[in-house]
Amino acid sequence: MSAQTFPGQDTPAYVSILATAVAVSLSLFQLWQPLVGFFPVGSLPFENLLGQQPATYFRPIHLAWILVLGYMVYPMAKDSSPARLFDLLAIVLVLWSSGRILRFDYQSIEHLLNGLQSADFVAGLVLIIATLEMARRSVGPVMMWVGLVFLLYGAFGNLLPDVLATKGFTFERIVRFQVFTGSGLFGAPLGIAAGAVFSFVLFGAFLQVTGAGKFLIDLSFAAAGRYRGGPAKASVIASAAMGSISGSAIANTVTTGSLTIPMMKKLGYKPEEAAGIEAAASTGGQIMPPIMGAGAFVMAEFTKTSYGDIVWMALVPALLYFLSVLLYVHVLAVKNGFQGTQGQTGAWRVLVDGLHFLLPLALITALLLWNYSPVLVGVAGSAAVLLASLLRTHTRIGLSQLIEGLRQGAMLAVSISVACAVAGLVVGTIGQTGIGLQFTESVVALSGGQLWLALVLVAIAALVLGMGLPATAAYIVLAVMTGPALQELGLALITAHMIIFWLAQSSNVTPPIALAAFAGAGVAGAAPMQSAVEAVKLASGLFVIPLMMAFSPLLLSAENGWSGVLTSALVTGLLMLMLSMVLQKFLFAPVSFLHRAMALVAAGCLVYPSSASRLIGGLLAIALMFTNRQKAL
Repeated sequence: MSAQTFPGQDTPAYVSILATAVAVSLSLFQLWQPLVGFFPVGSLPFENLLGQQPATYFRPIHLAWILVLGYMVYPMAKDSSPARLFDLLAIVLVLWSSGRILRFDYQSIEHLLNGLQSADFVAGLVLIIATLEMARRSVGPVMMWVGLVFLLYGAFGNLLPDVLATKGFTFERIVRFQVFTGSGLFGAPLGIAAGAVFSFVLFGAFLQVTGAGKFLIDLSFAAAGRYRGGPAKASVIASAAMGSISGSAIANTVTTGSLTIPMMKKLGYKPEEAAGIEAAASTGGQIMPPIMGAGAFVMAEFTKTSYGDIVWMALVPALLYFLSVLLYVHVLAVKNGFQGTQGQTGAWRVLVDGLHFLLPLALITALLLWNYSPVLVGVAGSAAVLLASLLRTHTRIGLSQLIEGLRQGAMLAVSISVACAVAGLVVGTIGQTGIGLQFTESVVALSGGQLWLALVLVAIAALVLGMGLPATAAYIVLAVMTGPALQELGLALITAHMIIFWLAQSSNVTPPIALAAFAGAGVAGAAPMQSAVEAVKLASGLFVIPLMMAFSPLLLSAENGWSGVLTSALVTGLLMLMLSMVLQKFLFAPVSFLHRAMALVAAGCLVYPSSASRLIGGLLAIALMFTNRQKAL
């Protein structure tokens, strides 16, 4: 096995082999847990070990496995024996602490009356510190600092000014609440990461090792590559297909972008434009059904809404987002006179070669819409993609690829599970201190009861949090802190969460720290900040569409039928078109300053929640489009 198998470090061969064994066994354990429920109680040998584990035990086991794997593949220092000894000590402490947690007597009330025993307190403290340190290594220092600041707030909040003050808790009470109640470290965020998210991360890993991911990318290029600006359009389509499955806008930007960005540059797009297009498209993958990254599973849990309903609600807004990105790409291509690429393999040929890989995607979509458990759906999808690969000789995989898929799934899950565990610490602190209620009151007060201003404040908070947190962790924190404020201002629960979910993605493309855009700039050899500017132009739908969710029936639900949703989608589409004219100064032909000003007026009328205003805006938008089209003839 290669010495460069793991993230960020040169890993010695013996560590690689051991870590692979740990990773594969973790994936097998995760696959087994949903299946074991089909066996009658008492029918399995060693049922305490092999039987289905309740959340009280399953989540600590999962986190312990993740931390052990993390300390193997994210070492403290490169090629340093003393540092390796420290990592080994950390692993031993994690295993000891997890053992104490698993043996803890939750039925006894002695810990509530007299506090934790010293050994239990130390075990809980070790797990919190180990999780924060792994967050620093695998996610980034900001994630660690966010978790640490919230914990310190719980301890020393009584020393702060009245507007922020809370009762100061002893460290024993903090550890007891965060570790031994199921409301903090082992709360809902980690539960979702250990369940539905892990199963879909594994599904994505199997798509990669079987070649199904490559098939989706090839099909996108075959379908769109020949048209004007084809590689850029293919990038958008491929990212819509793959970004949802990869679970990370940054990872998708790098993987898909390594193919699409050089082709866009060859066609004539500037490096900054190519990087911005890929970043905007990859970010959209996180909001595209049926999987929608990890955050949608959290949303289903927080809102008590079935995942199938969330998929239907998210469909029209997600399609609008990608249509808006395709519109920008097309306008850029027309503006610069770009053509398609020649010599592309025909779409039919690509489809025939990989048609069997559409079966697993159809299966998981159907199962999710039928409201089957997302955990079981992910496991079924993983099995289906492996079986589908065996149907054709040229895609058949062997034992080594199977092991690689199991290994990759566990590796990808490390940063996700650790980020969710730290987010659980934040959520636990919010619950223990009551700061969420104070924050809600502050947002409502600052907005003066105006929903649009509250949305601006939430967007700013999303941008700040997203600079250092993964989108899922940012969504969790924002949902707990700002969701109640948006509800208090009149939004339905699911609408408020969908808006927050979208805004949590914005930091991937918005300066000053646009992580996906910077990753794309690295692939394109472009200036990072200019790439971020291009990306935020292309991804303006991340801000506009949530605004329209708040002021129009854009989410399909029992209250909002298809007619209302499609009408709102038409209004939103015209709004995005007007913004394209303003930002690109081009549609069918160059747009004059006067017409750009009129387009801004039309956009304002389309946003304002009044039928008369939107009718005026729509008519003005159509007139501007017709005039610009005539100018191009």
